[in-house]
Formats: sequence, C-alpha cells, structure tokens
Amino acid sequence: MIVQIIRFSFAALFLLIGMAVATNTVEAASCYFHSPDVDYVCDSKPEPSIFVEPQPFPDSPTKRATYARLMDLTNVYPQPTTAVAPVRNVGDGFLFVTVQAVEEHDGQNWFMINLGEWVQEKDLILVDDSEFTGFEVHAQPERAFGWMVVDFWYSNEPGAEPVPGALKLPRYTSFEVFNAVKADDGWIWYDIGNGRWMRQTYVSLADADPRPEEVAEDEYWVEVDLYEQTFAAYEGDRMVYAGLISSGLNRWPTSEGLFQVWDRQTKTKMSGAEGKVDYYFIEDVPHTMFFDQDIALHGAFWHDRFGYKHSHGCVNMPPRAAEWVFNWSTESPTDLWVWVHTSEPEQIFHHYDPQESFAGP
Repeated sequence: MIVQIIRFSFAALFLLIGMAVATNTVEAASCYFHSPDVDYVCDSKPEPSIFVEPQPFPDSPTKRATYARLMDLTNVYPQPTTAVAPVRNVGDGFLFVTVQAVEEHDGQNWFMINLGEWVQEKDLILVDDSEFTGFEVHAQPERAFGWMVVDFWYSNEPGAEPVPGALKLPRYTSFEVFNAVKADDGWIWYDIGNGRWMRQTYVSLADADPRPEEVAEDEYWVEVDLYEQTFAAYEGDRMVYAGLISSGLNRWPTSEGLFQVWDRQTKTKMSGAEGKVDYYFIEDVPHTMFFDQDIALHGAFWHDRFGYKHSHGCVNMPPRAAEWVFNWSTESPTDLWVWVHTSEPEQIFHHYDPQESFAGP
C-alpha cells in the first residue's frame, strides 16, 4: 500500500471526510492520526471500493418533483387569489404535497398543489429530500459495514473517551467493521478502520445474510433489519444494494416475517390517524411497494432521519434508494420477497428517533 504523509488542519481534514461522505464511499477511514510529529497519514491510492453510489435515473419522476409541507389550517383556493372563497381547509396534521406550478399574483407567490388548488406562499414550506442514497454493492462484502447515525468522535480504543483532537465523523459517514468487542461499559464497540473505535449506539450496520429457505436461488429479495435500521437487496445469495431505513415507531411497529410485494405504485397518496394528533396526509409517496397489507417499502422525502425508527409502520427509504429497489425489482422472476427481522447483537439497543414522536407513514 502506498501512503502519503500530509499535514492537515482540523478544518481541512473535516472537509476531506465530508467529501468522502458526499460520494458515499467507504474511504472515510483512509486517513488516520499517526503521531504529533507526523499528523495524519492517508492512503494516496486507495483500492477501488465495492460500494458505489448509484447514478441518478435520467427519467426519474422524483428528480423533477418539488415537495412542500402545508401549514396547519391552510385555506386552499380555486384560483391564485383570496378574492374568491376557498374550496377547503386542510386542517392540522402532518401534511405534504407536490408543487405543480408557481404564479405571482398581487405581489405574492401562489403555489398550485393540485389542478384547481392554490395556496399562498406563507402557508407552505418547501422541503428537500435526503441526499443519502446507500450503496450499490458490486461484490459480496467480506465483513460488516455501516454508517454513522449521529455526528460523533472516534476513540482510540474500545470503551474510551474520544482523545483530544480526534476527528468528529459526520452522520452518514460510511465504514467497514474490522473488529468488534464488548467493552467494560457494556456496549459493543467496532473498529471502523485504522484502530478507530466507535460505540454501537452511534452506528447502523449491514452484513450479508443467507436467504430465507422459501426464496429460490434466482429470486430477488430485500432484508429489513429492525434492530440496525438497515436494508439490503439480494439476487439469490448475492447482496447488490444496501442502505438505511426508518421503520415503525414502537407505537406502530413494523411486523416481522417473510412477505412478498403484492402491489407497486410509482407514486401514491397515504393518510392515517384522521382526527388524531398524529394525523398525516402525504401526496405522491414515491416508489411504493406494498408487502404486508397496507405496509410498504417506499421513498420518504419528508424527513432525513434514516437509521432511526420514524414511521407509522411502513419502511421508509431514502428516495433514491427506494427508486433503485423499485426499478431493480422489476427484473425479478417472481414478486419481490421482503424479509423483516430483528438481528440480535449481544447488547440490545433500539434505534429510535430522539427528535420526533411521529412522522407520517
């Protein structure tokens, strides 16, 4: 291996790691602190990764979509003016729409959310969907791998506090696992490369698992791990894609079991809990694959909390990951299998969303 010795300021190294995260490679662990005299050592020619960020689909319907959250009690008008009576009031809840057009009238912008339905600019907030995509996996992984689910510093040994000057790895930083031990604090710690250790509570992992007995060698299937909040897509025994998900919160848990996708929609409406505090109505949920009655794998543009439980029972996926699985699975010789289970690390830890108690389907 050829290495290059470089002196970095902390800000410069943070930028380097940030670039690695942006490209979704596992090269985030290719730089490490060597000594106070040498500073950081980096691989100058890292080996090509088997983990590759998927290319956007050129005809992607989500690429052209603009999403927005409606404010509570918003009036919807048949024309872009308040000079006419509203056609309805949306009420209060978790309400998302797709913007169809924008028009200026009387000095303010109006947004068309459906044909003949307009709302004022003050009554909505435009949202950006997650940039996290997960990976295409171009060869069977030799070891577990994963992502940071919080911003946190690495430690030089398991169970230890981060050392002064340690790098703070941003959320969604990717890595491979080279070792795992249970430390004195009772948690499992993972060596994420070059002797940098991270506690299990800060990461989500994926690992290649054998296919369920019911799935044939040539069939396509998706594994959903409720413990790790990750998914992996397989063709027979070979993993071909992996990423983070958000499954049902404890009040609305995603059921475990082996299922098959029974309906597929490029986009669909989802709503629930009408009249309750957790009411939601979301138009144009992208790349929906129903597998357990009304529970589905689908893209979620309305949050970026992947790696944590966050839904009413569905399996939320980053929009580009859901689109990849949706398009890939059309080649399956049978309906796509979905295996939902809870892996069992030695120390039980449930990923839950610390910021919100509910967030749509």
